Amino acid sequence: MPASITLQAADGHRLSAHVAEPAGTPRGGLVVVQEIFGVNDHVRRVVEGYAADGYLTVAPALFDRVEPGVELGYDDAGVQRGRALKAASDAQRALLDLAAAVTHAARAGRVGMVGYCWGGLLTWLAAANVDGLAAAVPYYGGGIPDHAALAPRCPVLAHFGARDALIPLAGVEALRRAQPGVDVQVYDAGHGFNCEQRASFDAAAAALARERTLAFLRRHVG
Repeated sequence: MPASITLQAADGHRLSAHVAEPAGTPRGGLVVVQEIFGVNDHVRRVVEGYAADGYLTVAPALFDRVEPGVELGYDDAGVQRGRALKAASDAQRALLDLAAAVTHAARAGRVGMVGYCWGGLLTWLAAANVDGLAAAVPYYGGGIPDHAALAPRCPVLAHFGARDALIPLAGVEALRRAQPGVDVQVYDAGHGFNCEQRASFDAAAAALARERTLAFLRRHVG
């Protein structure tokens, strides 16, 4: 059953997280990293979907350091509020929160991480900086090309949209050149194509990316 728990980061910060467990023995653990809209209904659905696929899945509330209980919609007001909260957040502290989530998920075995939008960037940063990750899957992480020189310490599968106005294809190609070991997949879709609550949702791209993600997790996590 899905539940809300409290995690504690290495610096003592306590944050909430949405957790869902699989029906049977877990295949492994998974951390889901939120967009700028908080751990909202969409993120909880993603968590529960991966739990149904066999993973003990945890989504830490990364905005708790700024404002607890953030759940935003995908309208203009939600976008503006989410951007403000992101600007008030610190990536290094967010990585501490993700490390706490990895520790919790590790009770199920090897741990993967899947992140979306801002969470995609944090997943890329975590792949190079957070211990205990067996796989990382960033979706349309704005800013990833700016950090293309990082050295991931686990296998990475990165999803991008060819029509994403926030992440030019030139940046995606630069990432490919800088990181030949990273599996970069590009879809005929825009930013946020995985989220059914966004106008940019693309069912075909979302389904294919999820199929590839599950195969990648099966290979590296369990």
